[in-house]
Amino acid sequence: MLKVESLNVFYGNIHALKDVSFSVSKGEIISLIGSNGSGKTSTLHAISGLVPKKGLLEYGDFEIGGMAPEKIVSLGLIQVPEGRRIFANLSVLENLEMGAYTEKNRARMKRNFERVFQSFPRLKERRRQLAGTLSGGEQQMLAIGRALMANPALLLLDEPSMGLAPVLVDEIFSIIKEINGQGVTILLVEQNAYKALSIANRAYVLETGRVSLSGPAAELMEDERVKKAYLGG
Repeated sequence: MLKVESLNVFYGNIHALKDVSFSVSKGEIISLIGSNGSGKTSTLHAISGLVPKKGLLEYGDFEIGGMAPEKIVSLGLIQVPEGRRIFANLSVLENLEMGAYTEKNRARMKRNFERVFQSFPRLKERRRQLAGTLSGGEQQMLAIGRALMANPALLLLDEPSMGLAPVLVDEIFSIIKEINGQGVTILLVEQNAYKALSIANRAYVLETGRVSLSGPAAELMEDERVKKAYLGG
């Protein structure tokens, strides 16, 4: 579904990604784990068309390396950004409508609203409330819900657990599994390596802009190097 080969990203003289290669198959949850500054967010931004890059990016039958972000979104590749980036001065409902900006079919939009409210009942309860007044967990739910309004085939999630209490982290990861079970493929960037590996099919470890390890998530969870560096073992 997604093929990344020899991906390189530069910020001025800083070489942020160095020949990063990986793949995502339909129906999978793939996790990218690594410490701060390892290149996880840069990888997602490169895929979404938000930063200049070199390398091969294939999404289905499309080469998306040179595409504008809005064209990539129209293909069903949707990113939930780090820090949620909700529209604080708009209502929950208006935020969700912004997510459906590219959707012209009213019946499908209505189904998407129903889908989001089924997954996130609290958003339905607070649909008239200003998004900026929601709790951190509710804002994360809104960010994911907004992305679902765009009918993603591949959902890119950037640090969905950031700043959340442990009980909310569990809830968010449960929802991610539920979304995947509905047929949405997921590429997950997450500093909480244990949670990321616990729901992923496969994972890649990024260190200083390079892929240092990869394999089935269950195997990486037992790898001594991963345990020592990311799992507190």
